[in-house]
Amino acid sequence: MYLLVPMDSEILDDASITKLEDVKVWTQLLIQEGKLVEVNHNTDQDAFENFSEAVIVINDNEYVWPFMEKSMMVLVAHTQKSIDEIVEAYLFKELHDLAY
Repeated sequence: MYLLVPMDSEILDDASITKLEDVKVWTQLLIQEGKLVEVNHNTDQDAFENFSEAVIVINDNEYVWPFMEKSMMVLVAHTQKSIDEIVEAYLFKELHDLAY
């Protein structure tokens, strides 16, 4: 599954999830068979070769309607900040559905 995450830096060691309005770079994560297989970055969320099936946002107050129009699942990482934390939370189903 391809996941799309708004990040504040291209440097993986320093990058943290950020609000959609503050995004500097988009990170696309490919998770297959319980493992992180691929990590891609782009400044344009629509420029990735593969369609992201879900977007992960930092809180329930984000404007996610454009993603929902694309039939993307929206998950919320309330406490997870780094890519490693987000991947771990995804694998253990600790990310939350969007509260409407």
